[in-house]
Amino acid sequence: MASLHPQLVAVTARIIKRSKTTRRVYLTRIEHAQGKFPTRVGLSCSNLAHGFSALTGQDKIAIRSMQQPNIGIVSSYNEMLSAHAPYRDFPDIIKQAARTAGGVAQFAGGVPAMCDGITQGNSGMELSLFSREIIAMSTAIALSHNMFDAVICLGICDKIVPGLLIGALQFGHLPTIFVPAGPMTSGLSNDEKAKVRQQFATGAVGRDVLLDSESRAYHGHGTCTFYGTANSNQLLMEIMGLHLPGAAFVHPYTPLRDALTAEAACRVLQLTTQGIHYTPIGHVINEKAIINGIIALLATGGSTNHTLHLVAIARAAGIMIDWNDFDDLSHVVPLLAKIYPNGKADINHYHAAGGMAFLTRTLLEAGLLHDDVTTVSGTGLSDHYTLEPRLVNKKLVWVDGAHESYDKTVLRSVAEPFQPDGGLRLVQGSLGRGVIKISAVAPEHRSLTAPAIVFDSQEDVQAAFDRGEMERDCVTVVRFQGARANGMPELHRLTSLLGVLQDKGFRVALVTDGRMSGASGKVPAVIHLSPEAMLGGPLGKVRSGDIITLDAEAGRLDVDESEWVNRANERPVDRCEHKLGFGSELFSVLRSAALPAEQGASAFGTMLNERAIPL
Repeated sequence: MASLHPQLVAVTARIIKRSKTTRRVYLTRIEHAQGKFPTRVGLSCSNLAHGFSALTGQDKIAIRSMQQPNIGIVSSYNEMLSAHAPYRDFPDIIKQAARTAGGVAQFAGGVPAMCDGITQGNSGMELSLFSREIIAMSTAIALSHNMFDAVICLGICDKIVPGLLIGALQFGHLPTIFVPAGPMTSGLSNDEKAKVRQQFATGAVGRDVLLDSESRAYHGHGTCTFYGTANSNQLLMEIMGLHLPGAAFVHPYTPLRDALTAEAACRVLQLTTQGIHYTPIGHVINEKAIINGIIALLATGGSTNHTLHLVAIARAAGIMIDWNDFDDLSHVVPLLAKIYPNGKADINHYHAAGGMAFLTRTLLEAGLLHDDVTTVSGTGLSDHYTLEPRLVNKKLVWVDGAHESYDKTVLRSVAEPFQPDGGLRLVQGSLGRGVIKISAVAPEHRSLTAPAIVFDSQEDVQAAFDRGEMERDCVTVVRFQGARANGMPELHRLTSLLGVLQDKGFRVALVTDGRMSGASGKVPAVIHLSPEAMLGGPLGKVRSGDIITLDAEAGRLDVDESEWVNRANERPVDRCEHKLGFGSELFSVLRSAALPAEQGASAFGTMLNERAIPL
């Protein structure tokens, strides 16, 4: 095992120093809560009777006796999301496994789970980001009954996993395992799907062709197979030690998937105070685990949404990270995976090429991961997360994982990367600070100087595109899309439009204080620009015709301010009023409390301060 890379050591040290006070407060909370085990002892007879009244048989007897640990199941099951539909059967698997292992499990509560793939370009998308906060609060409500010794979280997609994790971290004294449902099998290739989308954008094909294409791409249960936020979530949960090793990308409705789900129940019982090795989630998620998550995200060209979500997750555990940390690590972490949108392969190809075991091994061998971390499987990544699960004679075992890639067009070692640095950049300048994912952007498209075309909604962009007004070199500015303005919706529909212009030979880019999908594609897109326009950020002062320069490699984003000086008195920051409706009124409190994007765009603030230590 190589010694740690100096940049990794430096970034780790400064995060630990920056987080000293808030992390200490968080750990003090855990210590305070640990004194109340087993949890049900503190309940009155009336409280306890309410807690098991809905159960029957041996489960009721077990909880009443208070001799066996109880798992609380928190699930995002619904029939709207292909990734979450398989969770319908998971509670029964978990309950039976818990009984066999000498414990019991209760379905503690459900959390909402919406799909950005359904809501993109529609009013519901403005509820998307803050559904993360609602999920976190729903998780807290599910665990608030003080009935549980451990937790199993069932969630997989965009805001669902971050929300579940933020909520679970508020019960940091409880051992917690995340159980994925797995990806759907491969359908229509992502490359072909993107081609049909662009054809539809130009009117070359009709809606019937587009719908057929999308239906063949998204055809069954499991996560979408491109490498967006959902599959980035699963990579993070595994590399941060909250999955069982090798669990992330096993298909639903397979014997191995069911065996891993059952084993998660058995394992989490071992992590309780009544088990063999008490391991609360608040000790698993520490500074080193968060850094491991950032590194794995960079090494695979993962979702830009995690420049928000990982920041919010870290803060929930008293850990303070920022975009400088992402950027500094990105300069030394090589890109090791080519998964759509920065390649043709899907997540199933990545898994078959060696997947998580190989990725973990090669990063450890290069000194680019912290090995000395606590996980739900034990101490040390190298001892557990370089292994792969197998069924041998119907028994779940772990065997040594891949030592080399089985497909170097999809996955490579640190010794022969696709590019020497990660796929994410911090860009900053006179328009503020933002992030750009360049792993899918060809080098010749990573810089340009062009006039701005300013819009206040993606609908306005579509209308201008349809009128032919964008067929020129331009920087498309879409402002008032931040968390305070309208909940920071994803603007994924713009990818196809700008992709068409780029394919015609125009030099184009997107600059916005909104989000793009985790599948940010081949067009350079500076996103999450902070401060956002609604908070007085300079993006709100830009006018069509202003000259903007983007240099993604150098990390610069600037506007020619000469006109700003000449017309300073004529340039008040516009305040774009968004129409309410479709439930957005209910989220007004969250929007008004949202922190800037670099602080996670969270409505919870830091959650912690020195006076927050419980008495």
